[in-house]
Amino acid sequence: MQLRGMATVSFWAADLDAAKNWYADLLGVEPYFVVRDGEGRPAYYEFRLGDYQHELGLIDRRYAGDVPEAPGGSILYWHVDDLAAAVRELLAAGAREHQPITERGSGTGFVTASVIDPFGNILGVMSNPHYLDILPESRRPS
Repeated sequence: MQLRGMATVSFWAADLDAAKNWYADLLGVEPYFVVRDGEGRPAYYEFRLGDYQHELGLIDRRYAGDVPEAPGGSILYWHVDDLAAAVRELLAAGAREHQPITERGSGTGFVTASVIDPFGNILGVMSNPHYLDILPESRRPS
């Protein structure tokens, strides 16, 4: 088995339309894909993000089964070019701090932070030099 890259990260939301609007405002892009239930209500929204068009899916919590309500488990970190600015923007948009900005290894350049979105999901952001190393030259920030 070879893990080839992140395909989709899924977040749950009891108020799916509010989550869709929050993320659309935060990201500056509307979801490109919607799945509706048998009654025509949105059940899933999907955004494509970043340099590799990774997928962020928002799923109606009624389909969560036994997924706990409280934030927990793994954190997926999205690379950002300005970590402090990203954290400020997330907090200003209504997220709350989960983990503060934290250097991971002295002088390595790996710095993380995470917030809990208004819907109870953990959203990680990170300065990651490895991400920039593998990013094609044409896509690197100037």
